[in-house]
Amino acid sequence: MSSTVIKLREKIGYGFGDAASSMYWKIFTFYLAIFYTDVFGIPAAAAGTMFLVTRIWDTANDPIMGIIGDRTNTRWGKFRPYLLWIAAPFAIIGVLLFTTPDLSMNGKIVYAYITYTLMMMAYTAINVPYASLLGVMTAKSDERTSFASYRMVFAFGGSLLVVAVFQPTVDFFNNIVNVGVEVSYQLTMVVIGIIAVGFFLLTFSWTRERIKPPKNQESSLKEDFKNLLGNIPWFVILGAGVMTLIFNSVRDGVAMYYFKYYVVDETAVSIFSASFAYSTLYLFLGQATNMLGVIMAKPVSARIGKRKTFMYAMFMAAALSVVFYFCNRENYFFIYFLQALISFCAGIIFPLMWSMYADAADYSQYKTGRRATGLVFSASSMSQKLGWTLGGSITLWLLAFFGFEANVAQTPETIEGIKYMMSFVPGIAALISGAIMIFYKLSDSKMDEIIAELERRREAEK
Repeated sequence: MSSTVIKLREKIGYGFGDAASSMYWKIFTFYLAIFYTDVFGIPAAAAGTMFLVTRIWDTANDPIMGIIGDRTNTRWGKFRPYLLWIAAPFAIIGVLLFTTPDLSMNGKIVYAYITYTLMMMAYTAINVPYASLLGVMTAKSDERTSFASYRMVFAFGGSLLVVAVFQPTVDFFNNIVNVGVEVSYQLTMVVIGIIAVGFFLLTFSWTRERIKPPKNQESSLKEDFKNLLGNIPWFVILGAGVMTLIFNSVRDGVAMYYFKYYVVDETAVSIFSASFAYSTLYLFLGQATNMLGVIMAKPVSARIGKRKTFMYAMFMAAALSVVFYFCNRENYFFIYFLQALISFCAGIIFPLMWSMYADAADYSQYKTGRRATGLVFSASSMSQKLGWTLGGSITLWLLAFFGFEANVAQTPETIEGIKYMMSFVPGIAALISGAIMIFYKLSDSKMDEIIAELERRREAEK
């Protein structure tokens, strides 16, 4: 096991999967709220409530998918087959999510509930198995961090791609093809969906599962949940992950409102027939510096440890977010400079978080003798969706609280509220995330000890 050589192609293949997922996730984060309020015409408070209510089912859906993955046995492994089976439905539901049928207001809200719920189910069905792959491709902690780094580089690469092309593609269909803004969103999602399916299929083809559960392990859902509830590192990562996603989703979710209604967004540059607004450049810069943070995750954590790297990055992001409040809407340099620094801090923690989930799965096996990789990794999807949902709901509720009305000039109180949502609100979430990570006790030296013991047990089973 320890002598297995991991080829570069497999790391790249693993990265393609998160490129696909992140394209959709960033579309949800950046564009779904403003699509619901300004295009589909749903009130902000109703959309925010919808985000939260649908979580009741989706919160249970993540561990269910982890349990299903752990009990799947095919010639392709436990988790890889779902990349093949779910890719096309995932893309199709994404198109339906941005489809605008001519319905009454109540009908629109019901349609949003149904399509959003289906989208999150599809996301779970493909992303929990994808995340779980990290725990079964290699037993080496440093290789897992390397896989996670490739994953996050490709994730932000997918995010860069979608930020660069989404709004210009919508504008192309709307202004050049002249099909109307509603159909333009739908056609843009068709384009994104085709790309995502191709990426998922590359991940399926280029990755392999190598870590198997102990041979004498019997299937016991009760034992799996009992072990999970006793896995303190898992709870720490879950809590820190939720707060990190709230930090990101509030900043990202309100960004389009910030530029449209406060900065007063306009075209910054045109390339051929594509126009790039100041908001697009802002989002693109954020994803680019996120990627730089991802690249730095492994060398920084190798020097000071995963836990300290995570904590310091979140504390710095919190401080910089507070400073963002004082940006003047005409000072683009200050806005972009702080966006770059905050996004760098956010980017550096994501590879560490996924690597820590794999460490938590090893810790559980080390303590209990049982391995439930899918159930442990379902926390990654659960924290991601729960954090994004809470952040999205908070964003829309606060917009309603501050008196937001779509497609009109905002009052000074509303503008002030939008500024708070770009600064203090995400800053508090980042501060809490860093504080939670203080309680994470799986140091790098402890993980070396755990991995060596698990390797000894695997050799004894041969």
